[in-house]
Amino acid sequence: MKDCTTSGPAPVISWQEAQAIGLTLAKAVTAVDSLPLTQATGRVLARPAISPLPLPPFDNSAMDGYALRLADLAGTGPWHLSVAGRVTAGDAGMHLPQGACLRILTGAAVPSGADCIVMQEHVQRDGDRITLLERPRLGVNIRKQAEDLPQGGEVLPLGRVIAAREAGVLAATGAANVAVFRQVRVALFCTGSELRDPGEALAPGQIWNANRYLLNAALQDPWVELRDMGGIPDDPAQLAAALIAAAGWADLVISTGGMADGDEDHMPRLLRAAGGKVDALRIAIKPGKPVELGRLGDAIYVGLPGNPVAAFVTWTCLGAPVLRARAGIAAPGLRFSTVRLDAELSRRPGRAEFRPATLLPPGADGLARAQLMTPTFAARIALLARANGLAMIPADADYMPAGHLIDFLPF
Repeated sequence: MKDCTTSGPAPVISWQEAQAIGLTLAKAVTAVDSLPLTQATGRVLARPAISPLPLPPFDNSAMDGYALRLADLAGTGPWHLSVAGRVTAGDAGMHLPQGACLRILTGAAVPSGADCIVMQEHVQRDGDRITLLERPRLGVNIRKQAEDLPQGGEVLPLGRVIAAREAGVLAATGAANVAVFRQVRVALFCTGSELRDPGEALAPGQIWNANRYLLNAALQDPWVELRDMGGIPDDPAQLAAALIAAAGWADLVISTGGMADGDEDHMPRLLRAAGGKVDALRIAIKPGKPVELGRLGDAIYVGLPGNPVAAFVTWTCLGAPVLRARAGIAAPGLRFSTVRLDAELSRRPGRAEFRPATLLPPGADGLARAQLMTPTFAARIALLARANGLAMIPADADYMPAGHLIDFLPF
């Protein structure tokens, strides 16, 4: 992969090309942790989960009712059967006597000899006898062994994040311990002599460090181990030391600021001076053209713009997929939905634009409508906080009528 800083200005590439470069760089971590299922929530499966038994493991009743065999219902109804006993969940080895039925509760193993379950609402019971007015179907209300999953079947694929559904199916297959990828080590620092943390007093020309807290919140997944290095002044020696220290520990290094062509924009040069490579630097995305993707040692480097809205957009569209791929998550790319523009749009083409938008109720076709926020949004983080997601406007689009279909990335 070419080093973008080796000769002349770096080429401008599309955000899709940049994402593809990032995903190519982002090989999943290889170390594996074996965790109790109770501690594995939010972690990433390091190998497919295989069921050691079928699901369900035995034929069982889908509801409360009566287990019987159709052969005992001779001639035309109504039919009368004696109730020979009761089967509850956890009972095993029950057998249905000839010419009788068994009271059975939901989840109980179907007794041998029974071939259907009649709902309790569909019988009349008088003491120890029931009366049926209609002949049931063979196999009705029986959950058959392995109808959900055969023994040896794949429960969950490699790269799945363990959430509630995943934990439930793992428990159902008896998985007391789960193999998960180790946490991705992420180092974060923000460049800028003007930055102060909330709670500190601001001198003239200083601002509070929104990026540090924005990205801290974005990096709270259980599969992330975060090292927050705070704010670093625009001093090349301090920035170089921070970059080298971060890359020596982390799988992914994130910085904000210092990515443009100003006198204090040092990061692309410092990455290369430290022995790293710049794989993408100028990306046709708005906001956030100066975004850096590169490598330093075994670490991937993601350099984001200093503007908080641009940092958020470029992290969401470029950095986060790289992190997900590094974590071993399957399908780490963006997941768009389709919506319609609420009003016509005119713009200058050239860069793909990720415009903050709010969603309005669906129209007659069931698709939500996206109300785009002002085009001068690059520095308006309060505006971003009111959005429901990002509407993606293709780079070559100069006009779109109201009702036009566009991709929408929900928050």
